[in-house]
Amino acid sequence: MSREFELCPGRRVGGEQPCFLIAEIGQNHQGDLDIAKRMIRMAKDCGADCAKFQKSELEYKFNKKALERPYNSKHSWGKTYGEHKRHLEFSHDQYRELKKYAEEVGIFFTASGMDEMAVEFLHELDVPFFKVGSGDTNNFPYLEKTAKKGRPMVISSGMQSMNTMNQVYQIVKPINPNFCFLQCTSAYPLQPEDVNLRVISAYQSAFPDIPIGYSGHETGIAISVAAVAMGAKVVERHVTLDKTWKGSDHQASLEPNELAELVKAIRTVEKAMGSPVKQLLPCEMACNEKLGKSVVAKVAIPEGTVLTLDMLTVKVGEPKGFPPEAIFDLVGQKVKINIEEDETITEQVVENHVKKVKC
Repeated sequence: MSREFELCPGRRVGGEQPCFLIAEIGQNHQGDLDIAKRMIRMAKDCGADCAKFQKSELEYKFNKKALERPYNSKHSWGKTYGEHKRHLEFSHDQYRELKKYAEEVGIFFTASGMDEMAVEFLHELDVPFFKVGSGDTNNFPYLEKTAKKGRPMVISSGMQSMNTMNQVYQIVKPINPNFCFLQCTSAYPLQPEDVNLRVISAYQSAFPDIPIGYSGHETGIAISVAAVAMGAKVVERHVTLDKTWKGSDHQASLEPNELAELVKAIRTVEKAMGSPVKQLLPCEMACNEKLGKSVVAKVAIPEGTVLTLDMLTVKVGEPKGFPPEAIFDLVGQKVKINIEEDETITEQVVENHVKKVKC
C-alpha cells in the first residue's frame, strides 16, 4: 500500500485516504478574472478538493521565435502565439486575488508552474503543493529545483516513458519524499484506446511507496471513475463553464453537472471498494433467511441410520438446518431420530455433532 502524506493542510493522500480531486481550470477562464472566480466557486460547489490554474512567466517558458510565430487558430486570442498567451496569463496580483478568493470560498488553490520562474512565484504565493505538468516531467533541472522547495508535488506523466519516470523518481525521492505520479496521456480530447489505465497498476508495482493517480483528458466521467477503482489516489480533470467556448481545452473538460457527477461517482466507488474480507454481511441476513438453502432428507431416514450422500439433497428449508457446504461432512454421521422425507437436517437430529469452527 502506498504511503500517505499531507498534500494540503489537513488533507492527506495515499493509503486509505479518499481520492483527492483537482479541478483543472488551467486557462479555461478566457483571461477573465471574474470567470476565473466563477470557476473556483463552481469547483467548490461541485465537491472538488482543489482549484488549479496554470502559471507561466512567458519569456522563461518560450523563446522569442515561439512567442513571435503567427497563431491563426480558431482558438487564438492574438495574432502571434505570444499575444495569445499574454491574453490568457494572469498577473501576480491577480493570482494573489484568486488565491484569496479560493480561501474565502473554502477550496485549496494551486497552479502548475510552467517554468522555473513561475515556480518561484508560486512558492512565494505559498501554494500548498506544486503541480508539475507533463511538459516539464522530463525537465530534470526544473524537477530538482522544484523538489528542493520542500512542498509536496503532483507529477503528471504524459508524453513520458517508464524509463523517464524511473529517472524522475530517482531525482525527486531523495530530495522530497512527498510526491505522487499521475498516469496521463497528453491528447485533447483523449480517446479511450489511448488512456492506458493499466499504467496505474504498473506504477503501483514500480513505485509502491508513493501514491499513484490519474490526470484525464477524455470526455465523460466513466474512465476517471475506473481509475479510482484501480486505486488512483489523486484525480485531475479539466473543467469549464461551457464546452463551446473558444479554447483547445474546453472540449476535453467537464461542465459543472459532469464535475458534480464525477465527484459523486468517485465517492460512491470509494464506499463500494469496502473490505477485502469475504464474509456473510449483516445486510445479507434477510436474503439468507429467506432464500438460503439447507441440507434436507431426500428420502425417509430411520433412527440410527448412518448417512450417505444419496440420502441427502439441498433445498430452501424450513426451519434452517445445515448449510449446503456441510453436506459432505454429514456423510458417515448417525441420526438419532426418525427423519421424514423432505425434512430439514438440523444439528439436533445428528448424533454427537460438533460444529466445525471456520478459520
